[in-house]
Amino acid sequence: MKAIGNIHLIWRPGKGSRRISVGTIKKSTLEGIRFQYNQEGVEKAKKLGFVHYEGFPDTFIDYRENVIEIFGQRLMRSERPDLQDFYDFWNVDLNKKEDKFYMLAFTQGLLPTDNFEFLANFNPVDSLSFVTEIANLTEAQIPSDKVSVNDILRYELEPTNEYDKKAVKVFKGELYLGYVKLIHSEVFHKTSRRFDLIVQGIEKNGVLKRIFVKASL
Repeated sequence: MKAIGNIHLIWRPGKGSRRISVGTIKKSTLEGIRFQYNQEGVEKAKKLGFVHYEGFPDTFIDYRENVIEIFGQRLMRSERPDLQDFYDFWNVDLNKKEDKFYMLAFTQGLLPTDNFEFLANFNPVDSLSFVTEIANLTEAQIPSDKVSVNDILRYELEPTNEYDKKAVKVFKGELYLGYVKLIHSEVFHKTSRRFDLIVQGIEKNGVLKRIFVKASL
């Protein structure tokens, strides 16, 4: 079993909005890497302003050419001076840094210029370790001094959440913080083993804006 299953193309209308899976990137030995829109997600997203991802204009086509080359344009360029810090933050295996599918899965392809991200449906293989982010944090308005880098967090599975069928609630002690991101949450439900959750990074401004968490088996 491979650590990375499918990668979901996620879109939302803006920060604080709920994430929607609008497409799926699949990789196989026989068929290579292909991309297809998720019709249910696309219809839901269109009501909120979604059109399509640049490079994949037809939402009904099964794309099989240049898929990873187009999505890979979101990855950090090798000439960046802060590249090693980037690798360290996202817990990248340097032996796989040239693998665009791997890099998209582990670094999420985040850009400040749009509302897309790439979330992998991970499998609970031995020594799996990846960085995710706590969702719903904006609603909580938690003071910035309540959580620090390297804090140990805990989680509870919540399989009946109306927005995520495989939801995971995250806490620091008894303080509720939010949820593990959509799609990333699924691996927590695939195993009886417990993940270790450690705060990897924080963005704050009086209150906590973003909390990045390293999840490790």
